[in-house]
Formats: sequence, C-alpha cells, structure tokens
Amino acid sequence: MSEAHHSHHQLDLRDLSFSYGLKLALSEVNLSVHCGQRLALLGPNGAGKSTLIRLLAGLLKNEQGHIHWRENPISKARREIAYLPQVDQHQRHFPLRVRDIVAMGRYPHLGHFRRFRKIDKEKTAAAIATMKLGDIAHRQIDQLSGGQQQRTYIARALAQEAHVLLLDEPFNGLDIESRCHLSESLIELSASGHLIIASHHQLESVTDIFTHALVLDQKQVAFGPAAEVMASEAVKTTLHSCHPQQHERVL
Repeated sequence: MSEAHHSHHQLDLRDLSFSYGLKLALSEVNLSVHCGQRLALLGPNGAGKSTLIRLLAGLLKNEQGHIHWRENPISKARREIAYLPQVDQHQRHFPLRVRDIVAMGRYPHLGHFRRFRKIDKEKTAAAIATMKLGDIAHRQIDQLSGGQQQRTYIARALAQEAHVLLLDEPFNGLDIESRCHLSESLIELSASGHLIIASHHQLESVTDIFTHALVLDQKQVAFGPAAEVMASEAVKTTLHSCHPQQHERVL
C-alpha cells in the first residue's frame, strides 16, 4: 500500500519541549509523520532521543507543546502505541516462552474477566506468523538470539494491534545477519501500515532502513526525508561530534 493510503494515521508534534527539573532535555520539536513511514531519531548522547520516545510512549507527561495522533491527544490512543525498550539482561533471562510474550500484547484488549477469547488467540497466532516465529514459539526467550528476541517483542506489539512502534536502539548488539533480518521486518511492517520510530546510531545505514530522519541536539537540528537530512551540513556537524568515524563514511 502507498504512504498516502495511511496518511490519515498521522502523528503531529508541535513546539514539544521537556525539562527534567531545571535541566532542558528537549526543545521545540515540530514534525509530522504517518503510517507507512520509518523515522530515525539521531543525535549525540543526551540529545533527547530517549526523552522523545518516552514522551510518545506516555512514560513522561508532556507539559510544553502538543503530541497528537489522528488529530487527538496521544493520551487517548495508548492501545495504538507500542514501546519496545532495549532488551536488557533481566528480560533475556525471564523464563517465558515466545508465545507467552507475544500473547501479552492482548492484555489491553481483554475483558473484565481477563480471559483469552478466540480473537485473542487468533491475533497472537497471526503476530507470530507475521514475524516468522512459528518454529520457535515454544522456546524460552533466553534461548533466542538477540535478533529473535527483537522479533518476539515486535510480535507482541503486533498482537496489541499497535499502529505506532517505538523502538529504542533496536539494532544494538545484533550481528550482521540479525540486523539485515530486522531491517527487512521494519520495512515490511511500514509497508503493511505501521509507523516505525526508532533511535539509531549506525549512520551508514540510515538511508537504507528509514524513510525520514529527525536529528536532535536537545533542540531540533533537522527533520525530513532521510537522504536530504543526512546530506545537510548542519547535520554532519552535529553527528560528527558523536560518530566521527561513521561521519566520514556518510560524507
């Protein structure tokens, strides 16, 4: 499907700023993205990438500016937003099967008695199939590779029926093969109607994976189509400070 087909599922940020007490973390972010697109969040450590993701996920309350999803405050659409934090050691060793983790995505949809219905089982099975996890659905999460773990948590978001997937450094710690598989999955997910937003630090792969990019350095440095943003001199200067070697490769 074309991006235009999904454009009514739009995320709008207007004059978004956030401070931790007296410390400014994010200032005057303005952008519009919609389902069918993939947005990379770029910038040095402390630039505000994680803060922005947490604001979008509802883990922080925005007090300055607006976040609207489909023309309404994002707080009214929490089921449609899925946050996938970096997989930590605790998550890796938690004794749960892949199928059980994916099924957790149905929890926001369960009725008063919190019992799984036919539709919940069907949505779980469909998410497992979409992420090609059928042959390992019975395995525990700590038996999987980093790439398989990422696909499991994305499947949980699909079972939730989320339109927006927020990923915090999803390629961290993955080998080349797993990075390729994850890239393909994100491209397929956006093509099927999801909006992908991910913090990212591998500059040489930005234009291969993402359609758009937002560069932050506590304030918005640049936003737009990924190729245009990565060609900007202001962006090269900002990103050179945190990725000097990768910067040379994208010149």
